[in-house]
Order: sequence, then structure tokens, then C-alpha cells
Amino acid sequence: LYENSIDEEMAYPGYGGPPHPGGYGAPPPGAPGGYPQGGAPGAYPAPGGYPGGSPYAADPLYAHFAAVAGADQEIDARELQRTLTATGMAGSYQQFSLETCRVMISMLDRDYSGKLGFPEYKELFTVLNQWKGTFAQYDRDRSGTVEGHELHAAVTSFGYRLSPQALGVLLKRYSTDGRITFDDFVACCIRLRTLTDAFQRRDTSRQGMASFRYDDFIQVAMYV
Repeated sequence: LYENSIDEEMAYPGYGGPPHPGGYGAPPPGAPGGYPQGGAPGAYPAPGGYPGGSPYAADPLYAHFAAVAGADQEIDARELQRTLTATGMAGSYQQFSLETCRVMISMLDRDYSGKLGFPEYKELFTVLNQWKGTFAQYDRDRSGTVEGHELHAAVTSFGYRLSPQALGVLLKRYSTDGRITFDDFVACCIRLRTLTDAFQRRDTSRQGMASFRYDDFIQVAMYV
């Protein structure tokens, strides 16, 4: 049987103290990655009122988006995977899996359509470039992977304050033989960002406690 609500507590040190500027998961000033608060990077005005085609046509990324977008000017996970491969976003690293593309969409799919429009696609590129820079910083041997302590350092650089137990869970979930690929690193960053954002919205007192109704919890946990 399930209770009507589920209380989640963030047990890591310092959570109840003054947060980093921008929230729990935001980076300290000057640190790459994390998640934006307020105006999202790369955000564009809503389409409409522009004569003669898309208002985004002048953006260099738009051609890649338009090449796979349907008549609704949105892209699903398979289309996202195709355009990320075409743009070389992963660089020399392993290309993004379909599952990671699904969680990319869940991170920015604010209307639960299962798709992204161009403004969200642009925002995704901004965040992925930040995460790629962080991953490359710790992938010093250019093996295409990072180790557990490097994942720890990367997560900490984003401003997350997790317990050793929570970090151990991340390592078990996202590593293979103790090493984390870029694809898994991105999937981990997305889930941290999305779940922290969902938790933060419900932790109105900023004490590291949030109350979720069961159905609400399932929606948050299962969509990401």
C-alpha cells in the first residue's frame, strides 16, 4: 500500500544552508554546467507574427532542426538523435543513445508533448556544450570515459551537494567497470537537473524536505 504523500529528505551536508546563487543545482559563479534559473540560455520568443517563414531561419542551428522536424515544427527522440549525430554534438565521443535522447526531451518538454520545438532545441545545445566541456576537462586521457572520483568532482562543480551514499548510487547506475561514458554522463546530469528542479519547486521552505502525492511522484520519477 502507498501513502497519500511521500516525503523526500535530502540528507547531504549543507543543503539547508544558503544555496548557491540560482538554486540547489546551479553552478557556483564561473562554473560550467548546472541548470539555469530564470531566463533559460538560448531562449527565443514564441513563434507567431513573423511574415515569410520561421522567425528562427537566420539561426545556424535551425537548418539542422528543420531537416528533421515535421510539419508541426517539433522533433521527437529519434529525430533528435539524428540531428545530434548530424551536427557532431558528441564530437569524438560515443554518439547519444535513443534512451539518452528521450531524457533530453523530458528535461525541456514543459508541455509533456514528448517533443521539442526549436527554442528548446537551442536551449539543449547550450546545456550540452557546457556538459561536454566539463566532461572533456575530466577525461584527461581522452579515453571517452571518466572515473568515479571524476564524476564526483564534476557533480560538485555544478553545485550539487550529495552524500557519499548518493554519489555511490550514481556511480553504480551510470558506470560500466567503474567508468562513465559521455552518453551516460549526460543522462546522469539530466536526471540530476530534472529531479532537483522538481524537488526544489516543492521544497518551499528550502529545508531539504518536500512532500509529493503518490501520483505526482510517479509522474516526476517516471517521465525523466
